[in-house]
Amino acid sequence: MESQHTFHIPVMGTAFTADSALKVAHYGINTVIALADDVLLERLRKHYSNVYSLSYKEIKNDTKDYRADRITAYLEMVNQLASEKFEEFTTATKDKFEEVKKYFAMLPDGSDIKQEFNRLTESSFSFEDLSCWLKDNLSMGSIDVNIMTKVDKKNYFKREELPSEYNDAHAGLRGYANSNLASSVIFSAGMNPRLYGYIANFDDFFPDKNGYIKKKIILKVSDYRSAVIQGKFLAKKGLWVSEYRIESGLNCGGHAFATDGYLMGPILAEFRDKRQELINDTYAICKMALEANSRTIPEKILPIKITAQGGVATAEEHNFLINYYKLDTVGW
Repeated sequence: MESQHTFHIPVMGTAFTADSALKVAHYGINTVIALADDVLLERLRKHYSNVYSLSYKEIKNDTKDYRADRITAYLEMVNQLASEKFEEFTTATKDKFEEVKKYFAMLPDGSDIKQEFNRLTESSFSFEDLSCWLKDNLSMGSIDVNIMTKVDKKNYFKREELPSEYNDAHAGLRGYANSNLASSVIFSAGMNPRLYGYIANFDDFFPDKNGYIKKKIILKVSDYRSAVIQGKFLAKKGLWVSEYRIESGLNCGGHAFATDGYLMGPILAEFRDKRQELINDTYAICKMALEANSRTIPEKILPIKITAQGGVATAEEHNFLINYYKLDTVGW
C-alpha cells in the first residue's frame, strides 16, 4: 500500500535518521537509515534491545562478514519494533484516539483518505469498526536504507585482503538484501558499476509477474542525463529503478553536484516533461534483460516515481513542487 503522505524524511548524515523509523514509521512516514557505520548500528541495536526487553547477542568484528550481519540484525530489529508499533496504533481505542487524529492531521487537506476519516468520525462509530478501517486503509512508513556508492573501501581479515563483495558498500548492500525488509535502497554519491552489478545476485530486487518488487532501487541523481545513464545501466541487468530522487545543491548534505550551473527548476522540469520517455526507453531494455536471463517478466510496464529533496522551506514551496513539477513526494 502506498504512503498517504506527500513528504518523506531523507537520510541525514550517518546518524540523525538511524532510528527515525522507530519514531515515525507507524504514522506512515517514509524515512531512511544510512548503512555507512555498522558500529553505530550495532550500538543502537544493543540500546533498543535493552529498552524493549529484546534478547541481544553482540556481533563482534571477528568474522569476515560482521559488517553485513550487523546491518541485517539492526534492520530486522527496527522492522519488528516498527511493525509492533503500527499494529498497536491501528488497534484503535479511546485512549489512543488523539494519536490517530494526529496522523490524519499530518495528511494533505485534499487527501481522500483524510476526508473519509473525517466523515467516519463525524458520525457515530465504534472503535472496533474504526480499527478495522485503519488496518484496511493505512500502511506503515517504508524503512528505506541509503548506501553511498563510493564509500566502498576494501576490507581485510587476518591481514589478508578480502574479495570485493566484502567491501564496505557491497557488505552494506548484502546486509540489506539479507534482511526481511520490504522497502527501498537509495544509492547516492554517483555510479559504482561493480556495486550495481552485485545487486543482481539477490532475487528480492527483481519484479514478479504483477510488477511487485520486494526491495526497490532508488537513485539519487543530479540531473536527467545521470538518471538515463544509471537507469539504463541497471536495466541491462534486469534491474528496475523505481524512483529517481533529485537533490537540491542547497541541501545541507555535504554534496557538491556538478550541474553546469543549472538550478533545481529546469532540472525538475526536464524530468516532468520526459518522465514517460524515461519509463518507455528503460523498460524496453529491462524487459530484454529479464527475458535473456529467464526471469519473470511483469504483465504491465513498471512505473517510476520522481521525487525531490533539499532547499524546501515552506508548505507553499512544497505544494508548488508537487503541483507544478508533478512530483510524487518531496523530502524535508
